[in-house]
Amino acid sequence: MNLKKLVGHEAAKLVNDGDVVGLGTGSTTHYFIEKLGDRMKKEEIKIMGIPTSYQSFFLARKSGIPLTTLEEHDLDLAVDGADEVDPHLNLIKGGGAAHTLEKIVDASADKFVVVVDESKMVEKLGVFPVPVEVIPQALRVVEEQVKKMRGVPKLRMAQRKDGPVITDNGNLVVDIEFGLIEQPGELEIRLNSIPGVVENGIFTEMADKVIVGTAKGVDVLNRI
Repeated sequence: MNLKKLVGHEAAKLVNDGDVVGLGTGSTTHYFIEKLGDRMKKEEIKIMGIPTSYQSFFLARKSGIPLTTLEEHDLDLAVDGADEVDPHLNLIKGGGAAHTLEKIVDASADKFVVVVDESKMVEKLGVFPVPVEVIPQALRVVEEQVKKMRGVPKLRMAQRKDGPVITDNGNLVVDIEFGLIEQPGELEIRLNSIPGVVENGIFTEMADKVIVGTAKGVDVLNRI
């Protein structure tokens, strides 16, 4: 059973005719975007998408989804994946180095829905390192400040190891090991207060619903 496809298609059911939808980035939202395009063709519904990366931009165009921007439209719904989800629906995102625009889009939506498979559910955030987008000129300064917070920073390198990962915004990504995070909301604020940090991958109190793919089917978790 393809759990990513299962939850991506389940999330696509939440989109209504006329909605403006935030299109997340990653392997799970890939299925969501493709299913939206399929619904548009078969059901003749009209929607518009706001992509969170070049990856989702090109996939949406390929799927026949008209695109717009936050300058032009408000968002009814955003659907995105996550690298970790805790029982309070706090998230770590940024495995695809798109968390800055993802956070902007997801926070702007009337409803933010997360799609994951059960391997992403954790008791506490922090097994996955916290991605931080950093202005290149501030790299050393940010790394030194992070060390003072007892974090272990590591510059993210491209898969071929011939240079660092560069975000869609032209910045670097530093992955920071903090161990298990007791107060994710506090850490989110502290990281963003470091000069040179653009945005970090901790998303607290943002997700309204998490759709989880399990071996037994789909579980839906709602923010209380």
